[in-house]
Parts: sequence; structure tokens; C-alpha cells
Amino acid sequence: MGADSNGGGGKAPSGFCTCENLSCPLHPSRRGAGCTPCIAKNLRLGEIPNCFFNPVEGSGSRAGDGFEDFARLVLEGGGRRGR
Repeated sequence: MGADSNGGGGKAPSGFCTCENLSCPLHPSRRGAGCTPCIAKNLRLGEIPNCFFNPVEGSGSRAGDGFEDFARLVLEGGGRRGR
């Protein structure tokens, strides 16, 4: 989805990807498979990918990466950054 899948290079893919965790083995810039491996892992664990948290105010101090953590952050007034 807009992320280039060059399989490496050490920088975040242009376009869609907002993930800043470049050391993650599932980061799209490292695998050449886009976001699919990361999303699949998160769904298997009952979690939301980090990139979904990035635009939410206060996400840096969240309790975890679960669906409930994301919902709580948004409902407690997290709002979008840069509005």
C-alpha cells in the first residue's frame, strides 16, 4: 500500500509507512514484503501495529499494543497529532 518493497536500505519506505522502528525484522524496508508480515504478526497476537498508534496524541506513553490499549487511548482524548 504505497510502501516500497525494496527489501532493505535501512530507511522507512516512502508513502504509507510511518513506522519508525527500523530495527524490527518485520519492518517493510527489511523484508521486501510490505506491511503484510507485521500486520499478520500483530493480528495473531491480538495487537495493533505500531504505525496505527503513531498519529494518536499521547501514544508514546501507552500501556501496550492491544486493541483495548488503542481504543482506550483514542477514547481518552488522544486525538490526532497535527490537527
